[in-house]
Amino acid sequence: MAYLQQVLFLIVVTLAGLMLYRRIMFIKKSINLGKPESRSDNKTARFKNMLLVAFGQNKMFKKPVPALLHLFVYIGFILINIEVLEFIIDGIAGTHRIFAPYLGIIYTFLINFFEFLAVSVLLACVIFLIRRNIIRVPRFHKPEMKSWPLLDANLILITEIMLVLAILGMNATDQLLQANGAAHYLDTGRLYFSSFFTPIFEGFSISALIIFERTFWWFHIVGILAFAIYVTYSKHLHIFLAFPNTYFANLKPRGEIANMESVTNEVKMMLGLLPPEEQIPAGEVGRFGAKDINDLSWKSIMDAFTCTECGRCTAECPANQTGKKLSPRKIMMDTRDRAEEITRSIAKGGKGLEDGKSLLDNYISREELNACTTCNACVEACPVMIDPLAIIIDLRRFIVMEESGAPGDWNAMFQNIETSFAPWKFAPSDRFKWADESGNGK
Repeated sequence: MAYLQQVLFLIVVTLAGLMLYRRIMFIKKSINLGKPESRSDNKTARFKNMLLVAFGQNKMFKKPVPALLHLFVYIGFILINIEVLEFIIDGIAGTHRIFAPYLGIIYTFLINFFEFLAVSVLLACVIFLIRRNIIRVPRFHKPEMKSWPLLDANLILITEIMLVLAILGMNATDQLLQANGAAHYLDTGRLYFSSFFTPIFEGFSISALIIFERTFWWFHIVGILAFAIYVTYSKHLHIFLAFPNTYFANLKPRGEIANMESVTNEVKMMLGLLPPEEQIPAGEVGRFGAKDINDLSWKSIMDAFTCTECGRCTAECPANQTGKKLSPRKIMMDTRDRAEEITRSIAKGGKGLEDGKSLLDNYISREELNACTTCNACVEACPVMIDPLAIIIDLRRFIVMEESGAPGDWNAMFQNIETSFAPWKFAPSDRFKWADESGNGK
């Protein structure tokens, strides 16, 4: 029987590993659709961001209650899965609780601690389900959060609850098997939380208890592997991508918009601000701004795959608050959808980027883009340092610089800046007249 378990376990793990590898390669190809961009400077600051934001979750605590609940789920997810290491060794070696004889009372303490975390995760997930489906927190029910995005969030929470119940059920039946002297079921000491579940299984025969225990064991290990694969298709991909995403995040101050290097160098040369030795003839610029996914940087596409769909960005967006169509969360979701569509098409030998569609217009409308005030509220609100504004600016650059498609009042402002060095239509020499007139009126 142990030999059969070992064979089945290796088959399951191998298949899951292959499926996970294929999905990881798919995501990597999608991100690589973007243009190169260097994010290798200031490694110390980047590691600090990763530790504080991705691991420490310090940006989550702007909303303390959901932050604490999320912390329970996060810590529980990481530490409970340390127990999965024992599952894997037992599955490969055909043993049962291989660490118990060596750790003794420490093993009892650790399993009780893991059970405490499991119950914390269970309670947090139940509260999250209530917040989403009964209290109906507004940011979870914006127009873009229909159908699959809404179902995805609930599926993740329900799956986590089921995995936790599987652990508690396995430990409860294990305790009864130990008490009945079943072979191979070593004494683990009293397990506090799972002992509340033992009355459910009392009265069953040893063979029935073994079936229950093995079913819970298999459900948990297969569930963990399936969960790992499913996460790569889900908004919960941020569990893994939050670490590289925060490491490669923009380190410039909020509000400092990145200029196009080709345009900056051209302007400096025209104004004589570059010494002759630094003047390099400008090469042909392929496209100003971004129309489709390949015009964005790889980091913007990584942002899209990292998006947690939590909606903090949209909740803080002043344009969205005043009823405009702009939703920074939707910008990220649309970018991810377009990247996946192109990657799938290329993999199948399809048209790829030549499919007659583009990120601009087919996914993200000009009305959404024009509503943005570039205030950076969305960037500041994001708990994993995603930058929706970078995508919005790139798309607007294409509209303005390639299509001359800016709204009429914008064009008037651009002309005023070009001629008067200010958004208003009066000469620079008259700029401070209002101050003199105000002073004379006193």
